[in-house]
Amino acid sequence: GRSHLPQGIVTAAPPLLTPRHRVEAAVIGTSAGGVDALATLLADLPTPWRLPLVAVIHLPERRESRLTEVFAHRLSIPVREAEDKAPVTGGTLFFAPPSYHLSIERSREFSLSCEPPVMWSRPSIDLLMTSAADACGPLVAGLLLTGANPDGARGLCDIHHAGGLTAVQDPTEAQVATMPRAALALHHPDRVLPLRALRTLLMDLNALHAD
Repeated sequence: GRSHLPQGIVTAAPPLLTPRHRVEAAVIGTSAGGVDALATLLADLPTPWRLPLVAVIHLPERRESRLTEVFAHRLSIPVREAEDKAPVTGGTLFFAPPSYHLSIERSREFSLSCEPPVMWSRPSIDLLMTSAADACGPLVAGLLLTGANPDGARGLCDIHHAGGLTAVQDPTEAQVATMPRAALALHHPDRVLPLRALRTLLMDLNALHAD
C-alpha cells in the first residue's frame, strides 16, 4: 500500500508537461542502490540528447570513482566527471567527483569545494540541488532516488520553492526508501513515480528543452 505517502500525493497518471515546465538542466541525487537505479533511469536515452544531467551518488570517502567509466559503457550520451569552472554543457551526464562538493553557479559553470560533509556526505546532494535552485530558479528539475540517508530532501525542497520541477522515486519501489521518504516528509513533489515513469519524465523534459 501507499499509506506512508503524504495525503494528496498521487503516483498514477501525473499531469502532462507543458512549456512552463521547460528546464535548463536536471539534477539527480541517490546513494544506496543508486548505480542500478541510474542505469535503469538513463538506459537507452534517445539521441540527440540535449538536456544536461548532473548527478551525485554517495561513495565512500577517498574511494576512486569509476562511475564515468561504468556509465560511459552503458549509455548513448557522453559521460564526464564535473570539473571546477567547466560549463554545464548540454547532452551530457556529469558526475560529482568523489570527496568534493559540486555546485552550479549562476554563470552556469560548475564549482567544486572541500567544505565539510553535509548529512555525512561529500559530495552532498543538498548542496548541488540548493545551488541549482539558486542558479536556475524555475529552470531546473530535481530527481531524488533510492538512498540510505536524508541528504537531498532539503535541496529538493529548495528547488520546489524556486519554482522548479521536483520528482521522487516511489519509495515502495526504491531499493532503500530512506531518501525518498525524507523528501516526501518535507514537501509534496510534483511527481512520485517508479523509475520507468521517471525515465519518461526525463525524455519529456528533453523534448521541451530541444524545442
